[in-house]
Amino acid sequence: MPATPLIANHYILERFQAKGGWTYAYIPEVSPDPGKAFGWIRVTGTIDGLDLGLTRLMPMGQGRLFLPVKAALQKKLKKKEGDQVYIVLYRDATPVIVPEELQACLEDEPAALEAFHRLPEERRKTIITSINTADTPQQQTKRILEAINTLLRNK
Repeated sequence: MPATPLIANHYILERFQAKGGWTYAYIPEVSPDPGKAFGWIRVTGTIDGLDLGLTRLMPMGQGRLFLPVKAALQKKLKKKEGDQVYIVLYRDATPVIVPEELQACLEDEPAALEAFHRLPEERRKTIITSINTADTPQQQTKRILEAINTLLRNK
């Protein structure tokens, strides 16, 4: 992780009141990124020392962002709405590494390769993460083909 955290502070877990509402931590120190879809900010970090992995700060309207806290993580933390947690977040600095299979397909379709390189880094990371997290080789192949077809349609 980078040396300087985006935030390191105590927060109170809150919950959206609608049915099935998410539990979250409102992060007032961070503003949405105007260059990213919906202002999302990809982050890594910890809550009370437990690793979050790669996640996003999400918009909640009026220029505010929140960190969703999934039920499984709440269970591990033994925390719920109204409890205080200590959150440390870092901006995602993961380099964009194109999987070999995707690179080969992109090279076979120069228009798709050009479209891929024109995408914002965040969007390229989303495509690559989707491909890399496929459960089976067949699913990975399907996701690569979907990405190529989408790139060709949007060139």
